[in-house]
Amino acid sequence: MNLTVFGATGGIGQEIVRQALAAGHQVTAVVRDPARLTVTGRGLEVFRADLASPEAVRPAVAGRDAVLSGLGARSRKDAGVATRLTRTVLGAMEAEGVRRLLVVSAGPVGPEPADAGAVDRTARKVISALLKDVYADLREMEAELARSTTDWTVVRPPRLQNKPLTGTYRTVIGGFPPHGRFIARADVAHAMLTMLDDPATVKQGVGVAY
Repeated sequence: MNLTVFGATGGIGQEIVRQALAAGHQVTAVVRDPARLTVTGRGLEVFRADLASPEAVRPAVAGRDAVLSGLGARSRKDAGVATRLTRTVLGAMEAEGVRRLLVVSAGPVGPEPADAGAVDRTARKVISALLKDVYADLREMEAELARSTTDWTVVRPPRLQNKPLTGTYRTVIGGFPPHGRFIARADVAHAMLTMLDDPATVKQGVGVAY
């Protein structure tokens, strides 16, 4: 497939690029600073842009089969960036008629597992309070997706880890895996690439965790 990756210099974004190239996809990595992209390989195109407007990134999505985004706040002070930048991506995609889009959100933004224990419920409340602005940003981003014409999928992981790819994790469409507390960024990227051509995930939030 011919893919475009936004947020390609982030932890999940670089994993998406690396794994997509290894699988034989053609990848356009959209970055602000090409020097921060450590991934190389045949089939990679680096597109420099700051996501100032949809017009600036239309060439990066034109003719692509799908777009994957690892865009999001790196800290609480960055709250608001997910909605703003995703809005730019949506504008470019809709202008070019590209429909498939997968983005990263967060587990606490989605529904709580029906069988969540007291420890998990308490942890969820504490984390949601600490990252209130970040999660409000992600909820607004998801609302923007729902209003769009794209065939979107929102991937909602719990706490992220910098660990090797396992390829072994749980996914729940429209929910979240019970007692799922961690997942490696590499496995989030793997899940997103796996969902690319899965129609059951279209216009759905998907919880993913170990």
